[in-house]
Amino acid sequence: MGTIIDAVVNGLLWLINLCYGFCGNYWIAIFIFTFMTKVILLPLSVWVQKNSIKTVRMSPEMNHIKAAYFGNQEAISEEQYKLFKREKYSPFADLIPLFVQLALLMGVVEAVKRGTDLTDIPVQTGGITLLIPLLAALSAFFMCYVQNKANVLQSEQGRVNQYGTMAFSVGLSLYLGFFVSIGVGFYWSCSNILSVAQLVLLNICINPKNYIDYEALEESKEELRKAKEFMSVKQKEDRSNPYRAKGKADYKRFLKTQDKKIVFYSEKNGFYKYYKNIIEEIIRRTNIVIHYITSDPEDEVFGLESEQFQPYYINENRMIVLMMKMETDIMVMTTPDLENFQLKRSYVKKDIEYIYVPHDVNSSNLTFHKNALDHFDTIFTSGPKNRDEIAEREEKFELPKKNLIAWGSSVIDNMTVSYEQMCAEEKGEADRGNEKTVLIAPSWQADNILDSCIEQMLDRLTETGHRIIVRPHPQYVRHFEARIDALAAKYEARGVIFQKDFSSNKTVYMADLLVTDWSSIAFEYAFSTLKPVLFINTPMKIVNPDYRELDTVPIDIELRDKVGISIATEKLEEEIVPAVDRLLADKQFSRDAMRKLKEEYIYHNGASGKVGAKYIIDRLVMRSGS
Repeated sequence: MGTIIDAVVNGLLWLINLCYGFCGNYWIAIFIFTFMTKVILLPLSVWVQKNSIKTVRMSPEMNHIKAAYFGNQEAISEEQYKLFKREKYSPFADLIPLFVQLALLMGVVEAVKRGTDLTDIPVQTGGITLLIPLLAALSAFFMCYVQNKANVLQSEQGRVNQYGTMAFSVGLSLYLGFFVSIGVGFYWSCSNILSVAQLVLLNICINPKNYIDYEALEESKEELRKAKEFMSVKQKEDRSNPYRAKGKADYKRFLKTQDKKIVFYSEKNGFYKYYKNIIEEIIRRTNIVIHYITSDPEDEVFGLESEQFQPYYINENRMIVLMMKMETDIMVMTTPDLENFQLKRSYVKKDIEYIYVPHDVNSSNLTFHKNALDHFDTIFTSGPKNRDEIAEREEKFELPKKNLIAWGSSVIDNMTVSYEQMCAEEKGEADRGNEKTVLIAPSWQADNILDSCIEQMLDRLTETGHRIIVRPHPQYVRHFEARIDALAAKYEARGVIFQKDFSSNKTVYMADLLVTDWSSIAFEYAFSTLKPVLFINTPMKIVNPDYRELDTVPIDIELRDKVGISIATEKLEEEIVPAVDRLLADKQFSRDAMRKLKEEYIYHNGASGKVGAKYIIDRLVMRSGS
């Protein structure tokens, strides 16, 4: 090690003396030497600039991750790791320039001491040498000031970090200036000043504005800020949550319950509908006790409690721990990404069969993360398309084979029954002669109909004489109620109805035509009412950008032009009225045609509950051996 240090010091000393040979003055020589080191290390500085740009370019996605998983450091770390791996970024690489600069500084200290006459130490000699610490501190202040404004990474830090870094750098420079030789202090000052010049030059040559979406960055900052505010409020609410005692008691009660054969998990109220038919059929056919966990203390299931149905309220945080401790034979979930994020397979019982039940008939390959279903043992598939894409993915990536059950859709089954009952109760209201109802029901994703083209659409549709109803996504109403109220104030006078009460699906069932973008309600509506859909081609909802790796075309894309018509937003004004007229009259979209499509794309129509229950019962019998 000593040999290496000596070699470095001797090399630096040679370079300083070379500079001295040109000018005959060590002050000028050190300035030239500093300039030369900046030139020699320029490739490293370019790399630092590009790495800083990459870091800031990732910041919007980093902020989205922090906002989405706020308070769950484990999940944030996992998502950050995936992001860094995808972008081929190592946070430890940022330390390389620091180590180089420290090594260079240590070498300069020794080289100045050995080979120059600038060895006076201000704290010892005093006098005019005391100007060196002042110069070092001022140069550090100037450098930090410019970096806070122009450095691509430092400028994005908070004021506290910026001022903290400045105070530390100035303080350190002042301290070192007093206790090292004046030659080193002068080198330090020159290095700071030349760093500013270098930064300006790099920003001209590699302008961060050409690589960074600053608008997206600001939006992500705002999203993170709102998440912090929300969680702050939520934490206060949790401390005063009247359900805390119930959650704690239910958690203990669940753990104490022995011999749990089957457990269902629901994230929130309203998810029972995905399991309803299965659970009711299991209870009807067996004496098996259903253990139903919900993370919503006001879930409707607490009104269903019986000897065969035991509901528990366990919040999201406790659920993370409970999943690790889970002891049951079969675990049924609608939550994807098992093992990928917070919810893990049991560490205690390794042979639990994890079953995934889909919310809708949409493509899991398109609307889920790439590996969202990889850690389930069994998947209930809604139709051949869902099954094909999962099977293709298993084969293409050599994944373990899962049990792919031809199941169907409980949501569509139940909506079909509700629709037929409502039609009977309304005694023909579904058919109102020449008066037709057009229902606009957008998704909740970015650039949905309400955010992109609703006014243009309503301006044209209100001229048709049809009854127009706008039914926003409940989440949209929750977050942008003022926007809905403003639209209502403008269009209610023209006969448009804005629905904010979602307690009934009557408007969905009674509509003659649905207009939507990429909402899953499209296929639920089409296959339960056997009526067509008008799709507005807003930007597609893509969670997995690699969905094209599979040859199987996502059902979200394939079915659009089979159950209805798709029109581009830029052609909306000229095409929407003819499209509405065609959908209401064309025999291509007759009830018989829609029924055939339903039979082609959905398994076991009307019998999903029986199919799902039979599979679960058979598996429990097989496991018990009786």
